[in-house]
Amino acid sequence: MTDDGRTTFAAARRERIMELVRANGSMALRDIATQVRASEVTVRRDVRALEAEGLIDRRRGGAALPGQLGHDQSYAQMTGHNAPQKRAIAAAAARLVDDDDAIALGPGTTAEALARELVGRRNLTVVTTSLPAADVLSGAPGVEVVMPGGTLRSSIRALVGTATEQALAGLRVRRAFVTGNGVTADRGLSTPNPAVAATDRALVAAAQEAIVLADSSKVGTDTMVQTVPPEQIAHLVTDNRADPEVLMTLEDAGTLVHVAVLDTDRGE
Repeated sequence: MTDDGRTTFAAARRERIMELVRANGSMALRDIATQVRASEVTVRRDVRALEAEGLIDRRRGGAALPGQLGHDQSYAQMTGHNAPQKRAIAAAAARLVDDDDAIALGPGTTAEALARELVGRRNLTVVTTSLPAADVLSGAPGVEVVMPGGTLRSSIRALVGTATEQALAGLRVRRAFVTGNGVTADRGLSTPNPAVAATDRALVAAAQEAIVLADSSKVGTDTMVQTVPPEQIAHLVTDNRADPEVLMTLEDAGTLVHVAVLDTDRGE
């Protein structure tokens, strides 16, 4: 292949990378490499070049659109994004829930996936701010759903605000399962929106333990507002494509890390 041919091929690949990141907001390098059918080394080089042009932000083990520190993606945008990872995480997280338990469940598509795993439980009480999770569990005969009042934030289909926080302050559960837009060893769990962060903090405050659900695209990513500091994260449930360096640092800080292996990666 001539130099001109290589340049043209690289340009087409980088345009495809931009299309993927625009569609998803952020993506892990491994997932990008699979989509563009290139090595992670090549994709990392492409991401550096795109960052130099101001088109993309590099994250540990991934890439995101510029300005993602303050960008709150809609529920519709997140639905279907990294769906296999979220299903695997939900199945692993469900093993941390017992019959006769009382838990809290925050908003997000991964939390909704966990709700689906809990439909068959007995004598389970779920406090949730998430409309989709409440809808999933509403038909489960062995699950009682408790929803606080508050203001509906349509972008994430969840309740937020002072009324929600006050209602949660009067409750006590064993474990709170929360998601976010990023989790790092330095700042813990974070989200772009202050109102969402405040409500999630109230969920965590009502629980004996905080469990963070974060797919690999969020591990190593930092966003604007801290939700749960790293020392308060008792468990992190993620998938096997997450950056191992970040996971080891979190473990060193006292977090118990659960890694769910995707079906497509078994036997590798």
